[in-house]
Amino acid sequence: MNEYLRAWIALSELPGIGPGGLVRLLEVCQPGADSELPSLLQLSVDQLSSFNLPPPTLHHIRAYQTGVWPDAEYLQRIDVWLEQPFNHLVTYLSDSYPSLLKQIADPPLLLYVRGHPDVLHLPQLAIVGSRSASRSGIALSSAFASDLTKAGVTITSGLARGVDGAAHMAAVALSKPTVAVLGSGLMKIYPRHHLALADDIVNHGGALVSEYPLTMAPLPHNFPRRNRIISGLSAGVLVVEAARRSGSLITARMALEQGREVFALPGALNNPQSHGCHDLIREGATLVESSAQIIEPLASLLGSYCYDEKRSSPESIKLTDAEAQLLEQMGYDLVTLEQLIRLTGLDAAELLPQLVGMELSGYIENTPDGYQRLI
Repeated sequence: MNEYLRAWIALSELPGIGPGGLVRLLEVCQPGADSELPSLLQLSVDQLSSFNLPPPTLHHIRAYQTGVWPDAEYLQRIDVWLEQPFNHLVTYLSDSYPSLLKQIADPPLLLYVRGHPDVLHLPQLAIVGSRSASRSGIALSSAFASDLTKAGVTITSGLARGVDGAAHMAAVALSKPTVAVLGSGLMKIYPRHHLALADDIVNHGGALVSEYPLTMAPLPHNFPRRNRIISGLSAGVLVVEAARRSGSLITARMALEQGREVFALPGALNNPQSHGCHDLIREGATLVESSAQIIEPLASLLGSYCYDEKRSSPESIKLTDAEAQLLEQMGYDLVTLEQLIRLTGLDAAELLPQLVGMELSGYIENTPDGYQRLI
C-alpha cells in the first residue's frame, strides 16, 4: 500500500479523538509544500505535546511513525479489496470528497466507497423512516423516491429494512443511481437481507458508502453516528414514518444542525409510526403531501428541474359500489373490525370477504391496530 493511503487509514482510525477534532487539527497541521501526507502524523513528540492529545492518540501516532501500526496484514487486506472493480477510498483532502459533506462539523476523514464515487457529487435528498414501516409507509417511500428520482434527484438512505430499502428499490427500478450509507464495513453488508439490493445499487450506477473499516460489524452505536453522513450528503431529509424514539429522528435533527431542509409526512393520529413525524412538524419541519413540495424549496440547491407531478387518475381504480361505500365509511383513520361493523351495520361474515378482497387489490391495509385506507 502506498504511504498516502496508509497515512489516511491511520488518521481515520486514531483512537481518543473524533472526526471533528481531527479536522480541526488538520486545518492547523497542513501538509508541507513537498508532501500530501497529513502533517499531524509527521510531528515530533515535542510538537505533538502542544496539542494535549489523549495518551491513546499519542501512542498510535508513534506506532504509525515507527511503522508498526496499522498492521501490515490489515493494510494488505485493504489493498486486495481496492484491487477489485468499483472499490475506492476517498480521503478528506482529495478532489473526490463530496463538498457538501465537508461542510458539516464532524465529516469523516475517510470514505470507503463501493460503486461510483462521482454519484456523491450529485444533488441528493435523504429518505429515512421506520424499519417496521406499515404497508402505507413502504408505498409512500417508494412513490416519493420514484417521483424525486424522475425529477433528477439522487436518493440517499441507510439500506435498512422498511422505508430505506423501499426508497433504494424505487431508484434501482428506474435504473438510476442511489446512495446507501452503511453502519458497518463494506465487507459486512447489513442487513444481510439486502445483499442483492446492495449489488443492484452498484450495478445501476449508485454507491455504497461507509466510514468504518471494511470488516466492522454492524454495532448498535455505529448507526446514530453514520446518520450524520446521510444528512450531510443531502440537501434535505424526508422522514416518511418514525416512532418517537427512532434513528430517523436522529437523522432529521442532525440535518437541522447542519442547516439542511427537513420534510415530514403526516399520518393517522393513532398510528405510533406517525408520532415522530408529527413531533418534527411541530418543531419546524415542513409538512409535505407531494414530491413537488420538496423540489420547490430545494430548487436553488438541486438545480432547476422540469417536474410534472403525475397522480393516479380516478379512472384507473376500479371499485364496485359496495367497495366505494365501504371506503367512504372507513375514512382515512385506522378503524377496527368492530368499528366497521357499527359504522356499516353489516356483520363480520359479510364484511370480511370485502375487506380481504380490497386488501388484495391494494385499496386498504390490515395492520395490527386496524384497517388503513390506502387510496
